[in-house]
Formats: sequence, C-alpha cells, structure tokens
Amino acid sequence: MGFTVPAEWAPHRAMWLGFPSHADLWEDDLAAAQDEVAALARALAGPGAERVRLLTGHPDGEEAARRLLGGTANIEIVPGRFGDIWLRDTGPIFTSDRTARGFRFNGWGGKYELEHDDEVAGQIAEAAGAALAPHDFILEGGALDHDGEGTVLTTAQCLLNPNRNPGWDEAAAEAALAKSLGARKVIWLGDGLQNDHTDGHVDNLARFVAPGVVAVPVAWGRGDPNFAAYDDAARRLSGLTDAAGRKLTVVRIPSPGWIDGPDGKALPASHMNFLIANQAVIVPIYAAQPGHMAKGALEHLFPGRAVIALPSSAILTGGGSFHCITQQEPA
Repeated sequence: MGFTVPAEWAPHRAMWLGFPSHADLWEDDLAAAQDEVAALARALAGPGAERVRLLTGHPDGEEAARRLLGGTANIEIVPGRFGDIWLRDTGPIFTSDRTARGFRFNGWGGKYELEHDDEVAGQIAEAAGAALAPHDFILEGGALDHDGEGTVLTTAQCLLNPNRNPGWDEAAAEAALAKSLGARKVIWLGDGLQNDHTDGHVDNLARFVAPGVVAVPVAWGRGDPNFAAYDDAARRLSGLTDAAGRKLTVVRIPSPGWIDGPDGKALPASHMNFLIANQAVIVPIYAAQPGHMAKGALEHLFPGRAVIALPSSAILTGGGSFHCITQQEPA
C-alpha cells in the first residue's frame, strides 16, 4: 500500500486544536478550560514551533479565542462547526501520502452524540487541502497510537467494544486498520482507565515515545484506581516486538494518582495524554499532583525537545486532555 500513519514525533505541517466554545456543555468550567487551551496554544506556537490552527465551534468561542489569542504569532483562528473540542476523535487521521482518513463517529459508543461532530473530519481535510478518504466503520483517533512504521497500539476494551462495530474480532479490526491506515502489526492491550467514557482509549494508557519504546504509567500514591490496568499493559508489552521486529522496551512513568471527580469517583487523569510538538512535549498536570516526576521522565525520553507541564484540570472535566483535543497534520 505504501502509506502509514507518521509517528507523532515526525515533523508537522500544522497542529489542529479544538477551542471550548459551548457554554451549555462546559458550564462553570468554560472560562477555565478556555484559559488552559489558550496556554496550550501559546506553548505549541512558541517553544513547540508549531503552526497552530485553532478550530472554534460557535461564534461565542470564536470571540473568546480572538480575545485571548488574536494576533499571536503562528496561531490561526479557524471558525468551524463541532459538537465539542475532541478533535483527536472526530477529526481525520493523516497518513504519509497526505490523505486525510475519515471515519464514522458515534459519540464514543452512543454516549455523547452532538451536532456537527460528524462534520469535523471534512472541515479539517478541506482546510488542510488534503483529499478526504472516508471509511465506513467507527474509529476514534485516541483509540490508537502509532510508531510511524506500521505498529499500532490499541485496547480491546475500546476497539472490540460492541457499541462501536458489532461483530468485530481482532482479525476484522486488524484488516480494517491495515486497509485504512497501513497498519502492519496491531498490539492489543486490555482495559484502559476507569471512568473513561471513551471505553479505554490507549492514549491515556500507553504511548510510543521512540521506535521500539513504549511509555506506560506506574501507579502513584495511595489508592490509584488504575494500578491493575497499568501493570497489565506493561506485562503484555514486555517481550513483544514491533512491525520491524524490534523487541519493545517498556518505560514506566508515574501516574497522577487519584484525581477526584465531582461525583466522588476518580477522573481519568493521565500524563500519557501528552502531546508531541515539533520542538516540545506538552504534558498535562492536574491540581492535586504537580507532575514533576512525569515531566522528568519525559525529559529523559525526549532529550531534543523542551518538556512543558501545563494545567489541564478544567479540560479534564470534559473527559480528556491535550492529546484528546488535538490532531497533527504531518509535514
């Protein structure tokens, strides 16, 4: 087929970023979430050396974005339409042949089906000047992680969930990923984080950080609700090889631990939702845990990039973090 999904550490032509725009969704967290996204945009456009294309989904969001970021170098505000900011899942996945691969989106298994989310892939593809190749199955970008050489990480909890593509088994999923994204090898993990409405997206659990190297959290603090999922992922990865035949190296990074949600349950907070920019790595941190240990570990793994820790507590109230609200457009 001759194409694959470039690794996130490969050069980017642009970074797409969703800006919180709907007061009825974000309520009391709207202003704080907008501030956090604005800080992310500045970090991407400055130390990250990215051309940021900030997609707004409502005139009120556009107004706020222009107030916070208007005139900032390397940040382009793009008025558009979306249900919410989770561009990793609603936007296209770009492949090495400069094609934007679009997929059906059903609100993470029917949980949150919002108007215009199914139009995001087409809008981004058109603005990027890329051909849109639609595929008739349900897939979210956060369900996958790529090494740039055809190895794909995913979780069975999400990709084989009957609320996505009923009847899929590993063979059917692997065939679909090979045809649509050039996947040569799929590595299957089990469950993702607790209380994650995505049904266990892998970008909260395990990430490629270099060819043959995968980062996985290790439980931190008392009562970390995800210790079993973290250890299971690390165990499964140990001894496996990638599409090029390399034995995988697993690096453990301290988790944020328990982060309280408004209902008393743990929120799906993860430092694995970091974002790799052209010259920086942006790692989310949360109010209850400053993330110094995770930042230090990522500095060791990305010696050629600045590692910047930014707050993401308000964004997390919507269910995700920095990786979830972005989509890179490869150079």
